[in-house]
Amino acid sequence: MTLIEHIYEFRRRLGWAMLAITAGGILGFLWFQWRVGPIPSLGAIITAPYCALPVGAQGRISFEGGCTLLQTQPFEAFMIQLKVGVAAGMVLVAPVWLYQFWAFIAPGLYTKERKYAMVFVGFASLLFAAGAYLAFILIPGALGLLIGFGGDAFSTALAGDKYISFVLSLLIIFGISFELPLLVVMLNRVGVLKYAMLKKWRRGIIFGLFVFAAFATPGNDPISMLALAGALVVLCELAIQIARIHDRRKDRERKAEGIEDLDDDEAAPFEYTPSTIDGQDAKPAAKSGTEDVT
Repeated sequence: MTLIEHIYEFRRRLGWAMLAITAGGILGFLWFQWRVGPIPSLGAIITAPYCALPVGAQGRISFEGGCTLLQTQPFEAFMIQLKVGVAAGMVLVAPVWLYQFWAFIAPGLYTKERKYAMVFVGFASLLFAAGAYLAFILIPGALGLLIGFGGDAFSTALAGDKYISFVLSLLIIFGISFELPLLVVMLNRVGVLKYAMLKKWRRGIIFGLFVFAAFATPGNDPISMLALAGALVVLCELAIQIARIHDRRKDRERKAEGIEDLDDDEAAPFEYTPSTIDGQDAKPAAKSGTEDVT
């Protein structure tokens, strides 16, 4: 494809992705107020941590209409519903727009690279979902701790915009942070990070993860910080052990190929037979009077 054809292809894929996100945003906007069978409304799901707080002293204010957030500005409720609906819609239609992105880059990848990319995307999605779920579980405890500092001198009635921004930022930060161990594994796979380096830096990495959690969590409450740091330490240790297994396997392969004991000025016994894009060995070219290499 020419450059202009690549641009047209990118525009087409981007257009389909934007249409999918728009459709998902509309579904999320409608889901915010209405139940879908046994599934509660999106508004009920997002306000569940706030509604789990105790009512009365050192808790939230209970209005006659039940557990509700405050709307402090005109049109604020609409913008909150739109923001949450679009975010939920992007998750619902993620397979569609992810496929458009994959369809654009896949023709330029080899078979092995496609396999690694699929595995990477799969594990990245699972880790992001696990991080967001952990954050959602921790929100009630974090809110209870944060609003309890004032004692009986304060009553809590959270503004909708502030509360939704706190919840969404916590979900996104936890989800993205859970991708760090996967990045370590990928860097180890390509040879940038060795197990020996990770083992040497283990204490510094753990300390850095605690510092990162202290600055990354939006509420700065100890519950969220310790939970994020603890989860990242466990995942990072798992990534280090995966790197250890991978490096040991690569060392055995190098010894079996006879590469480990070669001198610096000695040629390595590599296989120079060309291969096709699909990874199948090509037939060697026929020899003539003078050997041509193509």
